[in-house]
Amino acid sequence: MQKSAGAVVFRREKEVTYYLLLHYQAKHWDFPKGHIEEGESLKQTIVREVAEETGIMDIVFIDGFKEKIEYFLKLKGKTIFKVVMFFLAQTKTKEVKLSFEHTGFKWLPYEKALEQLTYKNAKEVLRKAHSFL
Repeated sequence: MQKSAGAVVFRREKEVTYYLLLHYQAKHWDFPKGHIEEGESLKQTIVREVAEETGIMDIVFIDGFKEKIEYFLKLKGKTIFKVVMFFLAQTKTKEVKLSFEHTGFKWLPYEKALEQLTYKNAKEVLRKAHSFL
């Protein structure tokens, strides 16, 4: 089993909430996330991964939101069971510096973000995050 942690990163501009989506090299759109390294808490993983993947250093966690998704993936011919814990995090940073892992990013309002996300489980996390806010 693989364990990862990620965040629904958002920022507010005037009255609109924008969500950060990343375009992965595997051609799907998703939230920033990554593997939990030894000795890291879930939130430490998220802070590190968001910084590595986007250059954003000022995320603030929104207390009370935590969503788990589980799925199977193929990796080097093996089927792996993966669990990802998602938190909700706000930033004031608009500028994104992508890592080599990604080919693009978008800041999108809720409806457009929902359309852009590739996977059903990610859409569900966004729905829950948006209603939580």
